[in-house]
Amino acid sequence: QVQLVESGGGLVQAGGSLRVSCATSTRISSFDVMEWYRQAPGKQRELVARRTGGGSTTYADSLNGRFTISSDNAKNTLYLQMNSLKPEDTAVYYCHGVRIVNIEGATRDYWGQGTQVTVSS
Repeated sequence: QVQLVESGGGLVQAGGSLRVSCATSTRISSFDVMEWYRQAPGKQRELVARRTGGGSTTYADSLNGRFTISSDNAKNTLYLQMNSLKPEDTAVYYCHGVRIVNIEGATRDYWGQGTQVTVSS
């Protein structure tokens, strides 16, 4: 059974940095896409960053270059480096893995349990 386990969340002051991690129970290279989402209280879950199996990355426009998604294939771990944190970055951060299972593009999705990031002003 595939598992994604996030860690590294916590409390940080505005302007600080934090790196959250997502450890996968299988080869991270087996995922076609890996993403970080976040969900703030009372808001919908939103996509923060995406990394494809080919290594290309995309980010939410609102981040203005403050976050970086990366992976360590040897450790089967996905990271999200967050710099210049703001109180509005406070949310539960979720790791999401996607596998394309057939030629029609059907996918199988995997979610972690989330890790809380709180940014104080």
